[in-house]
Amino acid sequence: MNDWAEIRHLSRVEGLSGRAIARRLGISTNTVVKALASSAPPKYVRAPKGSKVDSFVPAILGLLRKDPRLRATVIAERVGFPGDPSSSTFRARVRELKQQIGVADPVDRLVFSPGEQVQCDLWFPAIPVEQTGMAHPVLTMIACWSRFLLAVMIPSRQCGDILAGMNLLLTRLGGLPDHLLWDNESGIVSKRRLIPQASGWAGSMGASIRLAKPYDPETKGRIERANGYLGTSFEPARRFASINDFNTQLDQWLDQKANQRRVRTLNATPADLIDDERLGLTPLPGVMPPARIEYQVRLSRDYHVRVAGSDYSIDPVAIGRIVTIQASLDRVTATCATRIVADHARCHQPHQTITDPAHVARAADLRRHYQHQSSRREPPRHIHVVEDRDLGFYDQLWKQEAR
Repeated sequence: MNDWAEIRHLSRVEGLSGRAIARRLGISTNTVVKALASSAPPKYVRAPKGSKVDSFVPAILGLLRKDPRLRATVIAERVGFPGDPSSSTFRARVRELKQQIGVADPVDRLVFSPGEQVQCDLWFPAIPVEQTGMAHPVLTMIACWSRFLLAVMIPSRQCGDILAGMNLLLTRLGGLPDHLLWDNESGIVSKRRLIPQASGWAGSMGASIRLAKPYDPETKGRIERANGYLGTSFEPARRFASINDFNTQLDQWLDQKANQRRVRTLNATPADLIDDERLGLTPLPGVMPPARIEYQVRLSRDYHVRVAGSDYSIDPVAIGRIVTIQASLDRVTATCATRIVADHARCHQPHQTITDPAHVARAADLRRHYQHQSSRREPPRHIHVVEDRDLGFYDQLWKQEAR
């Protein structure tokens, strides 16, 4: 590189001949001739060695011309590629071939205004909670304009728990955006439509819930990156004793770390921009819509009902009657007509039985009363007497027929 620049300097500025330049620099005349003929500095280019994908290129092109949407893993299976179909080499080659035949999927840069959209998703940590031995879902929400991140761990991915988490996070956000963007989360969506409970919550809240298109992850790229950020920056090297402990650590991390980081495209932190974001939000209703797991069941003789994998006792006086079960994020209650027949702290650990001692005592009283009533039952007053016929009567009949 230095010789090439010096050769051109000596030739153009000092006017030396090729032989004079070769003598001064101690190099070959042919080298001087090539340097003067080249308009760019010399560059080493390694000859391509090829890869193990080359022999499969014709078959890959044939499949892509029939269906350009095929994924690299499916193509590897169809053509019999012996290596790892998810390797960067194979995927990069498939991407290159798609570009050659004119298959492209460009994405636009999305621009949002304050309060326009909040993206929602569920993130599943890899580290289980020690109290339950399970990794519970974490509801995550991000304001698209300010990048302000909110999150809370919920007991399950059932619709009632998801909606209760949304009530909590929207209250923290301080208002309702123009749109809430969800993907096809099975807890609130069925066949590309909101299930009735989620639709009723949206109507009571006055919220607009939009569903992202299938196979279009870029639509909610902000929340996807936020989930990845949680997995790489919050979760590692931590232990969580319970769901409450997880949420305590998460709230502290969000306040001190996640929402204090400087966003390069905004040249500001989410905490600095959240006040401007809230100016574009719609005020929340005075009374938040109910968000809980709710169903009705006829109480059986064992006076227990199952909620999210655990069994809870009900006052035995409701045996045989319809009871309404309601489970919030922290309480499980049951009502029969207008009377409360159970009120328990919600157990987040599955396969547990939560029994109120008062219900056990009530069941014992009812059992003793039933047994006492059974022992005092009088025999039936109207007894039908069946006549016993003398067997000698049949002998007389036999003799008469013999005559």
